[in-house]
Amino acid sequence: MIRKRVAVLGSTGSIGINTLDVIRRHSGRFDIVLLSAFNNVELLARQIREFRPDKVAIAQAHIPSMSAMFGKKAAFFDVERDLAALVAEKQVDIVVIAMSGSAALDPFLSAVRAGKEVAPSNKEALVIAGDILMREAHRSGARIIPVDSEQSAIFQCLEGHRREDLRCVHLTASGGALLRVPKSRHRQLTVKDVLKHPRWKMGAKITVDSATLMNKGFEVIEAQRLFSLAVDQVKVVIHPQALVHSLVEYIDGAMIAQLNVTDMRIPIQYALTYPQRLDTGFKGLDLVALKELTFELPDLDKFPSLALAFEVARRRGTFPAVLNAANEVAVEAFLSGKLSFTGIYKVVERTVLAHRASGTLSLKNIRESDAWARSAATRFLGKGK
Repeated sequence: MIRKRVAVLGSTGSIGINTLDVIRRHSGRFDIVLLSAFNNVELLARQIREFRPDKVAIAQAHIPSMSAMFGKKAAFFDVERDLAALVAEKQVDIVVIAMSGSAALDPFLSAVRAGKEVAPSNKEALVIAGDILMREAHRSGARIIPVDSEQSAIFQCLEGHRREDLRCVHLTASGGALLRVPKSRHRQLTVKDVLKHPRWKMGAKITVDSATLMNKGFEVIEAQRLFSLAVDQVKVVIHPQALVHSLVEYIDGAMIAQLNVTDMRIPIQYALTYPQRLDTGFKGLDLVALKELTFELPDLDKFPSLALAFEVARRRGTFPAVLNAANEVAVEAFLSGKLSFTGIYKVVERTVLAHRASGTLSLKNIRESDAWARSAATRFLGKGK
């Protein structure tokens, strides 16, 4: 059996921890050659001791202390400066991108250009530069197998079928913490209220995005890029039970759905072991005990962020980069008590409407638009309350 050599970027976050749990279960199949984190040095140190990577990338300020702790057992690198080069090295077979935010773009692009297998859970890189990433993947032969549960579900439902037979895909959304909360109460919602996700335990930022449905809007753009879809081929449906992770509809009216218990280790393992399927240790769904699977259309008046994301998906170009950057600024302001919950959308909408698209899409234009959007959104914060 050939052992896969794995790089886990963002190993101390939720997806990174779950990735290492999958690898721990199937330790005979994998070698960890690279771990990266930013500031969580205590957890990273435990991971280094257990998985013994050759190389570790971390914030520059922590390199001296970590090097002193581990000596020659691991080589330490600057996560901001060196990560893109590290993932392209020959000893890396598959790169799990569990980092959050647009900082994942450079290592993602580097891994794709080097022809690696890439398993992204990061949405932002595909949202802001998906066209470039997919173009480079086609050139190099890199294989991208998404870890995000909805995109993994689409990937699985498309397997073995002709793409010309595809009608559309249906992304499911649990509805987040606010599905049954009236719109009239949204302005008074606290951070604590918004972070009570009914199904998933996630980081604060993505939980807020789930509550606004911006996260689902990002997934619309992500699916559009990953699977070469027109915007009208991507549908969103609210599914509170969060057991059907997505559906694919074909031109003959047949629909194929992917279901499993709500645990991220299942799509992570599928990406790591593709095309094989291995035992996860989870029991299958008890179909008799399910009682009901319900679906409903999203309320775009109550969740205008989703409608805005669809419009941005139609505009393409640098608009997705602006949407993502403005949303990051607004959500951070909400989490720090500087902005109301409803102010998030107001700030993001104002920023998107103020944007003037650049010319041909390039990394330079994306980065310039990202920087412009962060500055503009910061200016709009006082008007978005």
